[in-house]
Amino acid sequence: MSEKMKLGFGLMRLPKLEDGSIDVEQVKKMVDLFIEAGGTYFDTAFAYPGSEEAIKKALVERYPRDSYTLATKLIASGDNCKDEESAKQEFYTSLERTGAGYFDYYLLHALQRSNYENYEKYHLWEFVKEQKEKGLIKNCGFSFHGDPELLEELLNAHPDVDFVQLQINYADWENPGVASRENYEICKKHGKQVTVMEPVKGGILADPIPTVKEIFDKENNGLSYASWALRFVASKDNILTVLSGMSNVAQMEDNLSFMKDFRPLDEHEEEVIRAAQEAIFADKKIACTGCRYCTEGCPMNIPIPDIFTVENRKEGSPEFRTKREYAIVTHNKGKASDCIQCGQCESACPQHLPIISLLEGCRSLED
Repeated sequence: MSEKMKLGFGLMRLPKLEDGSIDVEQVKKMVDLFIEAGGTYFDTAFAYPGSEEAIKKALVERYPRDSYTLATKLIASGDNCKDEESAKQEFYTSLERTGAGYFDYYLLHALQRSNYENYEKYHLWEFVKEQKEKGLIKNCGFSFHGDPELLEELLNAHPDVDFVQLQINYADWENPGVASRENYEICKKHGKQVTVMEPVKGGILADPIPTVKEIFDKENNGLSYASWALRFVASKDNILTVLSGMSNVAQMEDNLSFMKDFRPLDEHEEEVIRAAQEAIFADKKIACTGCRYCTEGCPMNIPIPDIFTVENRKEGSPEFRTKREYAIVTHNKGKASDCIQCGQCESACPQHLPIISLLEGCRSLED
């Protein structure tokens, strides 16, 4: 089994039948291809409808338990979690659904400003440690969708976590609403390995904007757009696995074609990725250059360039992602709706942007 196989099988977007149920037979084929290529890491969650049951049929009942590693997650918010008892019950339900006996990786799910206190209130950090002591969990971690300040706070409060799952991709590497690079570097500083989610940004980078496609097409190497995204992340150090939410056999075959015998990006390919990043940054309706002259004298401490970045990147991205990015960039700062229209920003802007009216248009990010 190849130790170089950094690809992980994300089980959030499994193939569906016409009736909306998961196509377990196709999942079996995908599992077989993945394991045959040397893959071992499977990632599901209590909150992924039908996923835990499907992986029981496609993997757990068909392969020796020591031939793969299984990760799942507990989320302390939403309709299924009303209190401490229901939160902890998720763990036992996941054990029953998967039939796995134990979890190699167990995560507190989707921590961010809006919910992280629930994990403390419900004593879930202590709960997962107890399950680890019992041998029902091998490695404890958490998935994170918050700002760098909160990540530092969590790692300082819980230094014994084994790993952190982060959203990392080339489009969000310098996106202030995701803070991929900064959060990644914080994990490295704390000595925590990183599992990567959204390396293709929910499929967006598998079918990127036309200007990005042109950049990759010029290379004429026959590789998919998704391959550039996955290899960008897998080329970084301190990465335990890169999760790809593959939805059919064809996507599995494509991912394995370049991840089975993984080759990190070379210097030229890194330059190609930088060109793609610049093309994404240039594709914006608000022509802000991010010089930040406008923020220096803002009496309401509004992070104007960061708000404009979120607004520029919202097209094609799910609404929940956009609102989460907005919450990150405005944490402990002013929001678009806090603008008092003093005009300081417009007088400082080298691009002569109508910032007051542009901020007015960004108020929809708060709805």
